[in-house]
Order: sequence, then C-alpha cells, then structure tokens
Amino acid sequence: MRKGKRIGVVIPALNEEQAVGRVIADIPAWVDEIVVVDNGSHDGTAQAARGAGARVVAERERGYGAACQAGIHALSAPDIVVFLDGDYSDRPEEMAALIDPIVAGEADFVVGSRVRGQRGPGALTPQQRFGNWLACRLIRRIWGTICSDLGPFRAIRTDALQGLNLKDRAYGWTVEMQLKAAERGLKYLEVPVSYRARIGVSKISGTLRGSLLAGITILTVIARSAWRAHRSA
Repeated sequence: MRKGKRIGVVIPALNEEQAVGRVIADIPAWVDEIVVVDNGSHDGTAQAARGAGARVVAERERGYGAACQAGIHALSAPDIVVFLDGDYSDRPEEMAALIDPIVAGEADFVVGSRVRGQRGPGALTPQQRFGNWLACRLIRRIWGTICSDLGPFRAIRTDALQGLNLKDRAYGWTVEMQLKAAERGLKYLEVPVSYRARIGVSKISGTLRGSLLAGITILTVIARSAWRAHRSA
C-alpha cells in the first residue's frame, strides 16, 4: 500500500522467461498485487513469474490490449493500476514517480516518458522514436494535449480507467488510453523515466512487420478518434 492507496500492477508478457522474474523482483515492496498476463507464451514465462511471486493469468487472444484488459479484470479492486512491460526495459524501481502525483491528487493519469528520461544505447529504435513523435504531434494538434511518449510504463486511477471504456485489443491500447483521457478531461501528467535495451527481441519494434502493424494501428486509432470528436462537435 502506498500512502493509503492499494496499488495493482499489470505486466503483459509473451515469451519473457528470461526477463519477467527480474521485472517482478524490482517492483517496490509497497505494491499490493502483481498480475502477469501470459499472452500465449511457449516458454517458461508463467513459471518464472509465479516463482518470482506474481499471480499469473492466461489470455490466449494475442494482443497488447487484450492482455492488459485481462490483467485489469484479474486485479482485486486496487485504487491505482500500474502497467509496465515484462521485458525489463522499464525500471520498476521508479514506480513512485508515477504513483505519487496520483496519490497527492495532482493527476489522474501519469505516463512515464522515455523521451524525456535517460535512455540506454539502443533502447528506443528509430521507428519507435519517429512513431512517438508523429503520434504526439497529432495528439497535440487535434486534442491540445502536450505529450512526448506513448510509453508502456503508466499509472492511472482505477475509477478513471474504468470510465475510459477502452476497446482496442492490440497495439492501439496505449494511444487509445491517452486520447480518451484527453477527451474526458483527465488530469494528465508526464514524468521522465529511465529506459534500457530490453532482454530478448521485441515482438513489435524488433521486426519490420511488427513496426508497420503497430504504426498503422496507432494512426488508425488517432484518425477514428479525431473523426468521432469532429462529428460530436
């Protein structure tokens, strides 16, 4: 528990046997619940996560959003939900920087910005840097929200998260969360976070196909949301 608030952590994971245990070990002791969502791994990801002390749930439908949704449903009514990746690229020990502004009432939703923080060599690929720049530029132009990153390391009040009614089951999960937060007027904050090269090869940015699909999905989510906002206006 962090200053009277229950904290739940969701870690979507796909073939992260070598990394997920290290991620869990670095999560602060004040976190109340850790759920790892095994998104169809064919290695020992689930066993490694259980061995490190996390609860493991399975989500056979492949997709980042699908895994995050499964993790949310598995949590036991936390006040704040934290998302981070299972590849050891995020630094769980920096979690207080995301949690404390929410606890203090200064924010409803906090994203850890890899762009504003310290990055290790090779941590962000050129396609990730370009994709972040383009998406954030569009978000600022259309919704007026200033952001620098769509990073996976993020925290949000549970009631605010539920109010977003997120639908994307794949790569568009993170950008949909940021767009709907802007539309609903949530208090949004970015904090710099450290980022290192992941253990293993990314299923998204590590391949040309994955990068293209992710980019197309993110731009599609932005376009649909902009069109919906335009029609509503």
